[in-house]
Order: sequence, then structure tokens, then C-alpha cells
Amino acid sequence: MTTVLLVDDQTLMRVGFRLVIESEPDLEVVGEAADGRVALDQVAALRPDVVVMDIRMPGMDGIEATRRIVADHPGSRVLVLTTFDVDDLAFAALRAGASGFLLKSSRPDELVDAIRTVAAGTAVVAPRVLRRMLDLFAPHLPAARHASPDGLDPRLSTLTPRELDVLRLIAEGASNSEIAAELVVSETTVKTHVGNVFLKLGARDRVQAVIIAYECGLAGSSTPRR
Repeated sequence: MTTVLLVDDQTLMRVGFRLVIESEPDLEVVGEAADGRVALDQVAALRPDVVVMDIRMPGMDGIEATRRIVADHPGSRVLVLTTFDVDDLAFAALRAGASGFLLKSSRPDELVDAIRTVAAGTAVVAPRVLRRMLDLFAPHLPAARHASPDGLDPRLSTLTPRELDVLRLIAEGASNSEIAAELVVSETTVKTHVGNVFLKLGARDRVQAVIIAYECGLAGSSTPRR
């Protein structure tokens, strides 16, 4: 059973989400919160698998709440909700550690599928959608740290040449099957490389790995699109 905490300052939104989620036999809403500060208390007490987080709330917003949840309760993954498909606040929430974002106008089946996907440890932002977001907001990313003698950001220094290739392709929006075709290896091998990249970078999922690639200067608007 996947447990879910709903965080939204609008009561009607929480009621609607609860009805949709609890219609699924494998999902359970274990709590609700109307702002980020209450959400932190609820996460600490309930340890939900997934937090469905609104961004724009009075008091502590969803970005700060996401940052604290990811830091203090890594077992709880955050799915942020936004009204706009390219929202600077949604992007900030991804950088804060959210595992993906979903439009509030999404269909009920998309919501429950996203919750299951996040609970399974996979990002719910389609790679190419993420790429468009990052291209839009790349100018606001922090400057890359001082490069090592080999020209790489220190965060990438532990990656092998093949793992760097894999990270570049992930940042271009390539799926595992596309990476396998590009590098002429099996998908099983790609999965191993992707797992190693996540482990070495301390990335929770593809979303975080792509953001790190942008921050390190490994990817950017000049990188060819697939």
C-alpha cells in the first residue's frame, strides 16, 4: 500500500484529490495539510511514501516545505502540483528535491499514475518537458564550480567517461532505450550506468541528475536536442 499526504491550502482541492486517490486499492491518503509548516509535522508523524504538494500556499510555501522534507525525510518523495506547465516555482521545487511535477488540470488517472511512479523512485517529468524547462531557466542556475584540471566540475570527477556520456544523453532527454542505441550497448548496461551516475552524484532520480548536469555545465541550451 502506498501512503499519501495531501498538501494544499484549498479544501476543495484536497477533497477532490482524496476521492480520486482513495478510489485506488493500492493507494491510501493518511493525512492532509493546508500549509507547508503543518505538512512538515505530518510527514514527521506519518512518514508517507508520497507527498502531493501544492506550491503556492500562505505561510511556508511548497518549495521550502519540499526542501525540508527531502533533507529530513528522504523516504518520503514529493510530487509538486502547479497551475502552469512551465512555472518557475515548479522548477524551483524540482531543484529543492521534488521527484516531479504535475498540472492541477491533469486527469485523475494521470494523478494516480504519477503517485505510483514517484513512489517507485522514478521522476514523473517527461525528459523532454524537463529539458524545455531547464532551457528556459538555465540562465538562473548557479554558476558552475571551479573546474578541475581535466576541465570538469568537481561533482563530475568521479564519473567514468562512459557515465559522462550517459549523463549527457539523459540531459538531452534520451530514454534508456535511446541511450542504448546511441552507445551501442544493451538496456541492462544502460540501467547499470544510470544507477551508478545517480549514486555518484547523490541524485534521487533523472530530474535531479539533469539539473546537476546543467549546473555543472555538462548540458545547456547549446547541447544539441535529440
